[in-house]
Amino acid sequence: MIQSIIIGSGSYLPTVRIPNDYFLTREFFGADGERLEKPNQDIVATLQKITGISERRYLEKDLMTSDMGYLAARDALDTAGIDGESLDYIIFAHNFGDIRSDNIRIDTCPTLAARVKHKLGIANPYTVAYDLPFGCPGWVQGMIQANYYIRSGEAKRVMVIGAENLSRISDPHDMDSMIFSDGAGAVILEAYETEEKVGILTHLTRSDTLNHAHLLTMGSSYNSNYPDDTLFLKMNGRKLYEYAIKTVPVTVKACIDRAGLPLEKIKKVLIHQANAKMDHNILQRLFHLYEQDRIPDDLMPMSIQKLGNNSVATVPILYDLVAKGKLDHHRFVPGEHALFASVGAGMNINVMIYRHPY
Repeated sequence: MIQSIIIGSGSYLPTVRIPNDYFLTREFFGADGERLEKPNQDIVATLQKITGISERRYLEKDLMTSDMGYLAARDALDTAGIDGESLDYIIFAHNFGDIRSDNIRIDTCPTLAARVKHKLGIANPYTVAYDLPFGCPGWVQGMIQANYYIRSGEAKRVMVIGAENLSRISDPHDMDSMIFSDGAGAVILEAYETEEKVGILTHLTRSDTLNHAHLLTMGSSYNSNYPDDTLFLKMNGRKLYEYAIKTVPVTVKACIDRAGLPLEKIKKVLIHQANAKMDHNILQRLFHLYEQDRIPDDLMPMSIQKLGNNSVATVPILYDLVAKGKLDHHRFVPGEHALFASVGAGMNINVMIYRHPY
């Protein structure tokens, strides 16, 4: 059998650290345009309690999303010890393209994948580079596409990048802006001939657009006195939370069942870092579906506390941190199974089960 295995990963975390007290002097408004009466100290404290975020990273002013993607890609190539010329595909998952610090118009021409291939100096014309906008689940979807290429014999090596710069597309007067951050992660998949069931075993994706397409949209600032009509990322947080905790657990279970695995075989759950409370609720509901109550302490690594929600980049960054031993008490063990899951704009959900090769 030809299986898709990960041979290297990389990430880029911006150097600008933004603690919660950064927002204590911010003017926040509601969706109705009225200034929030609640003191900022209480707003910040409530957000930290719910999301778990105490700090996030913002991109340096002289860099853009494609720069982060390049740095994560370079790290992944170095970790794998391979030449970029050997890549058959570069898939770059993102949602907003490149955004300059002094002009937040979205720039996607040329594609960010093309920009990364150029920065890497790859001359091979058959290294196909393209972008994938799929909301926060974009990187997991890129891994699913890469697996199809490899399993079909179309490709032997595929790089999948996830990067996002949300700090420049967030309304400074919307309290949800405190959730968002920036970063990039990259993974290289390679064809591996084996009789063992390893690598990407199965996956499942769903898109619930009929009733949930507009839980994440673009809209004007909540501050009616904002100087222009710039569009910012807007989120219906309550409805999104309700959708996620209801729909993600059943989708994850369906994927585990498709793989023919008992729940206890899953040793790591890498889930999109959107909201710590939501992620823990999703995990609890998943275990309840299996009529189990005890969740292993080391099952779900989390990075949101210090890195915030950098959208499509959260899962590949999380993978890289664990793979390189940078998260305490978390390691990948040969032969064990890991589950990757994400939920986001669309609304889209995807799940992938991966078994680490021996």
